[in-house]
Amino acid sequence: MNLSSTPKGKLILIGGAEDKGSIETPDISSKNIFYEPAEILKHLLPPKRSRKTIEIITTASGEPDVISQRYKQAFHSLGLKKVGFINMGNNYDAANPLFIERIKKAHAVLFSGGDQFRLSTILGNTDVLAVTLNRYLNDKDFIVAGTSAGAAAAGALMMYEGENNEAILKGTVKISSGLGFINGCIIDTHFTKRGRFGRLAQAVVMNPTCVGIGLGEDTALVISKGRIASCIGSGMATIIDGQMVGHTNMAYAEEGEPVSIEKLLVHIMVKGSSFMLDSRQFVASKRDIKTENSLK
Repeated sequence: MNLSSTPKGKLILIGGAEDKGSIETPDISSKNIFYEPAEILKHLLPPKRSRKTIEIITTASGEPDVISQRYKQAFHSLGLKKVGFINMGNNYDAANPLFIERIKKAHAVLFSGGDQFRLSTILGNTDVLAVTLNRYLNDKDFIVAGTSAGAAAAGALMMYEGENNEAILKGTVKISSGLGFINGCIIDTHFTKRGRFGRLAQAVVMNPTCVGIGLGEDTALVISKGRIASCIGSGMATIIDGQMVGHTNMAYAEEGEPVSIEKLLVHIMVKGSSFMLDSRQFVASKRDIKTENSLK
């Protein structure tokens, strides 16, 4: 399922292990001045005094009850009591009128972590996905978010398998169709902690029209108008752009052979910096620009 027009809603792609305040705090250095408790989850909250809910789709998880309890506690601690959970085990569940009605009324829908291949297989080409996409396209107040596997599955293309080898070995990355909330991107999560640069670089070279987005833990990109990606959270997001690639042996290398790549462009984003997905332009944070100007 691909977008046919500019989305009016927001898409939040989360690298996983997002801070949940006192409920579940990741291993974040006390020296990181960008750290803010539950910062990313706060971006999902409806306006104050709103009666709208957040619906969390736990289909990707093998432990939906555990996931549900964690998010319930986290959002309750942030003052939001209306948190719903939808666990669909097959395509028939994804046509349930009750689930569809709940998504129509929600302020935000969050796809949890787990297995992105399971998520895309169960939800692909279903009524629940169609309704969610329709709201994302047409409702300026609606938010679609995904964390870990939920973020990895968000694109029209999705990486569902890839090894973290020292070398980039041809054939170790597998690509399939994702949920289709954003075009022209391949998304990877837990990116820095799990050493996933090589596999995302290979995915980009295999699909040179796409931008690779590698999301660190407790880090997210908030994407507006389908093209303006702004970084939030305490970690970093890595952008891999293959449009300038010169030489690569990808086309003729044998399976298992290391891949060479010339002129792969990489950007590192932190809180406040942005990336224009359509023009592939990095934009420094206002804080950095102000500091740079003061030093001139």
